[in-house]
Amino acid sequence: MIQGLLGKKIKMTRWFDSDGKSVPVTLISCGPCYIIDKSEDSLTIGYNEVKEKKLSKPEAGVLKKKNLPPLKYIKKIKWLGKKEDQPEIGSKLYADAFQVGEMIDVQGTSKGKGFAGVVKRWGFRGGPATHGAKFHRAPGSVGASSFPSRTFPGMRMAGRKGGTNTTVQGLKVVELDKKESVIAVMGSVPGPNSGMVFIKRSVKAKKGKK
Repeated sequence: MIQGLLGKKIKMTRWFDSDGKSVPVTLISCGPCYIIDKSEDSLTIGYNEVKEKKLSKPEAGVLKKKNLPPLKYIKKIKWLGKKEDQPEIGSKLYADAFQVGEMIDVQGTSKGKGFAGVVKRWGFRGGPATHGAKFHRAPGSVGASSFPSRTFPGMRMAGRKGGTNTTVQGLKVVELDKKESVIAVMGSVPGPNSGMVFIKRSVKAKKGKK
């Protein structure tokens, strides 16, 4: 059993369950992911075929030696089963590595929203809007002047919002299309449409079942 797969976020849409309830879901294209290398407890997978000129010579050379196409994204994942059950180098992994009803975590790069103030970035309340107030969306005090005469690291201030590595945990697989290698996940996942994501089995969900 593999830890997870690389894929691409397709889009968000609606899905109707057995009770006719409309549920927001995200469609994710999973694979095919190629097995590039393996060890006793891990696999190295590659995803997204590109032209060879888009890779460096060492990257293209390693893949060519193993008769694999040029792959843009490479990631090392855990192998959760027995060593003798590992797939062979060069084989492909598809969306059927997951099952309907399984809980997963999705990791990706969140959408960048540019420079933002403390109200938008951190949810600060801000000051009064009326009665002659001159304090509206400013951050307020960021440190004492006499001691320690500096701003502490980690102070929540205005700055760049988004564009960070984000993980959404505990999402449920509600639909699986083996032919197109696409899964439908309940809820939203980080990043824009066509953005790269890493879909992995939910660790917290496993602990809860135990």
